[in-house]
Amino acid sequence: MPDSYAFEDLSVGLTAKFSKTVTEADIVLFAAVTGDTNPMHLDAEYAATSIFKERIAHGMLAAGLITKVLGTQLPGPGTIYMSQSLKFRAPVRIGETVTATVEVMALHPEKRRATLRTVCTVKGEPVLEGEAYVSVPSRAQAVKAAE
Repeated sequence: MPDSYAFEDLSVGLTAKFSKTVTEADIVLFAAVTGDTNPMHLDAEYAATSIFKERIAHGMLAAGLITKVLGTQLPGPGTIYMSQSLKFRAPVRIGETVTATVEVMALHPEKRRATLRTVCTVKGEPVLEGEAYVSVPSRAQAVKAAE
């Protein structure tokens, strides 16, 4: 798989993945960056009274792994996020490994855009599903950026 794709290199069905184990530090740093200090993520006593019985990662932390794939792998550098739908299916717990997968579903050549299926899984089960719509650089733009 190349480091990135120009629009002309994309094809329906093309996929890329990235996996990361969520740590205590990830949750604390995400809370600090976003300001989301919901006790569900940070307070073990509070979380113990919830339906999950323990702290869970921010849903958007898992969703953020999708941006890693889009911006560095598929399509790659120069990709511009235009929209993203998300459906949260299950929580992510500290110590679990999340795999973000992006798949090209449709290509829109008139504006060099792509519709992508986005899924995050833990142990093969979806924790998040959605669809992204992105603008993808052409080969000419990629060459110009590299100069």
